[in-house]
Amino acid sequence: MKSQEKSKGQVVVYKNKVEVRLEKETVWLTQQHMADLFDIERSVITKHISNIFKTKELYEKSNVQKMHIANSDKPVKLYSLDMIISVGYRVNSKRGTQFRIWATNVLRKHLVDGYTINDKRLKAAEYKYLELQKSIKLIGNLITFEGTTDETKGIVQVITGYSRALDILDDYDHQRLVIPMRVRKWYLR
Repeated sequence: MKSQEKSKGQVVVYKNKVEVRLEKETVWLTQQHMADLFDIERSVITKHISNIFKTKELYEKSNVQKMHIANSDKPVKLYSLDMIISVGYRVNSKRGTQFRIWATNVLRKHLVDGYTINDKRLKAAEYKYLELQKSIKLIGNLITFEGTTDETKGIVQVITGYSRALDILDDYDHQRLVIPMRVRKWYLR
């Protein structure tokens, strides 16, 4: 995401929706939003933020930004995802406990598996990949038309070859690779 692009998103937390601002590859919330998220008084959030800065766990310059928000007569402070997580590990509420359990499970899964899967992005990438495959097949059909130059045919053949190689790698990654019988016989000699 470009640093000047701003978008809004929603995070559904324990069946409650919290409006978030997505900018500079992080999520930004106000103190009130954090209070709503963790179901605790805003004054408690303020105290925890102050202590986080005092102990130099996080630095204000990179974790706070002031923005003008509709229906507000002065700029409002927004806090980064790092701050939200730090506060989440400090608050003493039922939602704070639920947050810590969730965050610890995500971290544990990441450390044990060595990666984290974003199902939404994966499905979007899979859709794009399938669309690309369809496009390559269409392009492959174009080389049969008269008037297509040898250079164009060569480029299409290279693209088709790479596409086939990507399919084979994908099948291997997902343990769907079928080895042709003639290759098996050769290999087993």
